[in-house]
Amino acid sequence: MMMPRNIIIAIVLLIGVIGLQVFLSKKESKVAGLILPMITFAYSLLILFSVIGGIGEALSAFFFANLPTAVLLMIYFSCRGKIKKDKELEKMTIKDLE
Repeated sequence: MMMPRNIIIAIVLLIGVIGLQVFLSKKESKVAGLILPMITFAYSLLILFSVIGGIGEALSAFFFANLPTAVLLMIYFSCRGKIKKDKELEKMTIKDLE
């Protein structure tokens, strides 16, 4: 059974965004990895202000709109933690050689 074209496009787009986030998070600059989470957070604020209804509806829309932001931030902190660990290991190796 073939998947509809829209689902395939969504999966490819999702894989691309995750790959881009990993790539940006591994950059030397700390700000580069925060670009995509900032974009998704701004989008969630746009959704929050466009919801017409009660506070509960607005808060639930804001929560669900921030799920991508949370995932992107988890990727960011995971990659940055690995970079920090590698730098500390490199410093220890240099000290051992002296």
